Amino acid sequence: MRVSLSITRFPSGTGHAPLERIVRVADEGGLDTVWVPDHLVQHAPGTEPTDPQLEACTTLGWLAARSTRVRLGALVSPVTFRPPAVLIKAVSTLDALSGGRAWLGLGAGYDGREAARMGIPMPPTARRFELLEDTLRLAHRMFAGDDSPFRGGHVRAERPLNHPVPARRPRILVGGAGERRTLPLVARYADACNLFDVPDRGATLRRKLDVLARECAAIGRPREEIETTVATALAPGEAPEGFAARCTTLGGVGVEHVCVIARGPWTDADLSRLVEGVRLLAAA
Repeated sequence: MRVSLSITRFPSGTGHAPLERIVRVADEGGLDTVWVPDHLVQHAPGTEPTDPQLEACTTLGWLAARSTRVRLGALVSPVTFRPPAVLIKAVSTLDALSGGRAWLGLGAGYDGREAARMGIPMPPTARRFELLEDTLRLAHRMFAGDDSPFRGGHVRAERPLNHPVPARRPRILVGGAGERRTLPLVARYADACNLFDVPDRGATLRRKLDVLARECAAIGRPREEIETTVATALAPGEAPEGFAARCTTLGGVGVEHVCVIARGPWTDADLSRLVEGVRLLAAA
């Protein structure tokens, strides 16, 4: 079981662990990845739009310079925020500068209010998913060094150059659990899915993973090639033993990678509990 840390609220006051401490604890404490949200306006529950929100690509580069082992990625980047080739180039750059530690996390985007506030296009849902598929196809091409002309449904690139070509292709994660659009795209193009920890004893997760397995079978792809990640929260005061037990239960459903958020900005106490939970999982 891999365990990652996801920063959904950035430090803003006394008692909040600084970003540098968060990434160093993750780096030294056996966590797999540090994720950041790709939003321009703070949107987490219990926050105000004026609360701190750092731009994702810049933040990931800063975190890379302060870590040596932990992987880094956005959970996830809406395909409407940046031209696809620009986003792919940004992830390739992060991968080159971090020594091969970058993820490409992608989603169709959903926050129309944020888009309106910031003057960012928010096309209809169908078009966003078409753009997501174009971006996934182009990412495979650019990560492989294929600069031949690209013609997608909405994206055209005469010569999508990407040098340096990543020595090892960044892993691609697609966020979302939609059974009609998202999971079929995961089956075709992604190395990992990202689902939600719904408190129903695993019923929803099992159903989603069954759908994903059927989509993989339909195209002849081995289901085991796709890593199952789940977003979950570290409950306030949750003991490391309880967290480790919860991860074990998720593993029984088929989860391989847990992406953990805190209910507020990360604190030193939260980080200590998470790292101890990771240690207990590794020792089990």
